[in-house]
Amino acid sequence: MLIDIVNKTGNLIVLSGPSGVGKGTIGARLLEKHDDLCFSVSATTREMREGEQVGVNYYYKTVQEFQEMIDNDEFLEYMQVFGRNYYGTPRKFVEEKLAQGISVLLDIDVQGAMVVKKNYPEAVMIFIAPPTLAELHRRLVGRGTDTEEAIERRFAEAKTELKLVNEYDYVVVNDDLELAVEDVECILRSSRLAGKEYKDELFRTLNAEEA
Repeated sequence: MLIDIVNKTGNLIVLSGPSGVGKGTIGARLLEKHDDLCFSVSATTREMREGEQVGVNYYYKTVQEFQEMIDNDEFLEYMQVFGRNYYGTPRKFVEEKLAQGISVLLDIDVQGAMVVKKNYPEAVMIFIAPPTLAELHRRLVGRGTDTEEAIERRFAEAKTELKLVNEYDYVVVNDDLELAVEDVECILRSSRLAGKEYKDELFRTLNAEEA
């Protein structure tokens, strides 16, 4: 566990930043280390890539299925990226896990993160930044999943997304992966210690001792 006193409700943790910055890798390392965290799997209309699995990487939907989910208010946030594919965070899964005291990690782009911030102000907003733009471009190329045109489009979008860094509660530079993971862990611990539920539970415990 991240803290000794377990919150009855979990925290919504938003890991956000430009494509290729490594937020997914950071999230995966956190999940390996902490059993009180879970990953929120997004829904998307893009095609499944080689090696991906339904319910692990994404829930793959047709445009019609995705639209029906929008109409039924089933998303915490959703976005159409580059005027093509839709991505969204299913609301039901997130709310159920938080109610169980499990914190939920969202690995989403900056536009989606801004929607979450508006709809769920209690969310812990963490911006994952690259050490340099040159390194970000190298990582985008190194993934080998996008065309040259898509890489340049994502790189241009990253420059715009970096301008929104002040909208986040915290910034973590992903230069060294293990250090970045440690930084996020410190943020998660700090967020729980600062939470109202934690404080209320502490004071109830202390008052019970005096009774």
